[in-house]
Amino acid sequence: VKWKGKDLFDLVCRTVGLRETWFFGLRYTVKDTYAWLKPEKRVLDQEVPKDSPITFHFLAKFFPEKVEEELVQEITQHLFFLQVKKQILDEEIFCSPEASVLLASYAVQAKYGDYDPNFHKPGFLAQDELLPKRVSIQYQMTADMWEEKITAWYAEHRGLARDEAEMEYLKIAQDLEMYGVSYFEITQNKRDTDLLLGVDAQGLHIYNPNSKLTPNKSFPWSGIRNISYSEKEFTIKPLDKKKDVFKFYSSQLRVNKLILQLCIGNHDLFMRRRKVDSIEVQQMKAQAKEEKARKKMERQILAREKQMREEAERAKEEMERRLFQLQDEARLANEALLRSEETADLLAEKAQIAEEEAKLLAHKAAEAEQERQRLEVAAMKTKEEKRLMEQKMREAEQLAVKLVEQSERRLKEADHLKQDLTEAKDAERRAKQKLLEITKTTYPLIAAYSAPPAPPAPPEAADFAYESAPTRLDFKDSDMKRLSMEIERERLEYMEKSKHLQDQLKELKSEIESLKLEEQQQQASLYNLHSEARGYIPEPVYIPHSNVCMTHSYNGIRVTND
Repeated sequence: VKWKGKDLFDLVCRTVGLRETWFFGLRYTVKDTYAWLKPEKRVLDQEVPKDSPITFHFLAKFFPEKVEEELVQEITQHLFFLQVKKQILDEEIFCSPEASVLLASYAVQAKYGDYDPNFHKPGFLAQDELLPKRVSIQYQMTADMWEEKITAWYAEHRGLARDEAEMEYLKIAQDLEMYGVSYFEITQNKRDTDLLLGVDAQGLHIYNPNSKLTPNKSFPWSGIRNISYSEKEFTIKPLDKKKDVFKFYSSQLRVNKLILQLCIGNHDLFMRRRKVDSIEVQQMKAQAKEEKARKKMERQILAREKQMREEAERAKEEMERRLFQLQDEARLANEALLRSEETADLLAEKAQIAEEEAKLLAHKAAEAEQERQRLEVAAMKTKEEKRLMEQKMREAEQLAVKLVEQSERRLKEADHLKQDLTEAKDAERRAKQKLLEITKTTYPLIAAYSAPPAPPAPPEAADFAYESAPTRLDFKDSDMKRLSMEIERERLEYMEKSKHLQDQLKELKSEIESLKLEEQQQQASLYNLHSEARGYIPEPVYIPHSNVCMTHSYNGIRVTND
């Protein structure tokens, strides 16, 4: 209850570790405007709202002319960075789209560190507010397109620490026209001509209400001799007495006090910058310089360690890749070894099979050689037998020719005999005819002789007459029968001999054909055995002067009709 504004402000500064306290203050809202907590008065005695809790805003009240020279502590830079960034995003400070993208890239660098494409995937800025809404809607671009532009600048800031990125942000922001300017509505005369008063670290500026970027008139602190106000009237007296005094009016006494307070504070800081730094500021700058050097050394060590770690990781990745490659090569080598072992086993098995086949072929070759010799002997025997058979056949043919000649001769004889037999039969027929005629002529005589007995004839004549005729007839008949029987018997014998001879000829021909066939088969078998001994299968052999086609195989000879 008894605390003054300075007590609360000092507590806040100690809490955040701030030593450059002259830039900051505690601001609160009073009705439709704002005010700064006065350090010399008690908090509750001021016009602070009596709400529970009471809300104060810890903000920068005064801005430096050159942030890089005046801001010493890192916490001071960070607080200014946060406030200026918020003012730009809330459009309290006008910023072009190009500058907004560049500032956003430094803000991303301060927040996320160096750009890593493996970690910062597209869309990682989707939840961050980086651009003013006016800039976002001014162009027909999607959020992804803006992110792509920001990321392109962000990748260029590699190596900047957070404080360095924030300082670069502030160095760009301090060149903006509305940076560090507090605006108040004023009138120049009683006719209420609306103007804007701007108070910043450089001096006082008069603006048109529609343009906060270019002032109509400016009063730098170095050119102001005195600022005074009486109730609602402000008077600015230039240092040059030849220049006119500028007067303006404000509608509220509270606003007038705030304007005067800001003018006094900014002017004091303006004068302070142009004097030698106090011992406290010198100590702070020395400490800040040492702290920056220490941090720079730490960053260098960290960067070197990071580089070494990256190199170690790359070496590790390379070793792992090499290890995987060697493992793959070992696996492939093992597979190749297994395949080679399988191939060697297969080749050994094939070699064994080939050796067995070679032995079998050698055995077959030996057998074939024996068979060839045997067949040669058999062929020689067959040739001899063939020669003998041909000789026998020639003899049989000669015998057949002789038999044919004999048969022709016998046939001729038989024809003669048949002719004789025919003649004999004709003679017998004629004899019988004559005998019949004689009988017919002698029959009446016999009848006449039967009545009286005839005189006896001489015995010699009777015997001769009655015996000579029958005896001659009987002789002719028996001779003809005998001749017929002999002819029939000879004919039968000739037929049997001819049949027997034909059978012998057929047998000889069949034997000759079988011998020829056997000889051809032996020749084919010899040729096959020679071919098997050489290790190839010959083509089918067509034996000339034969109607037989022989084909070869390992199992023997197959004979097919051509």
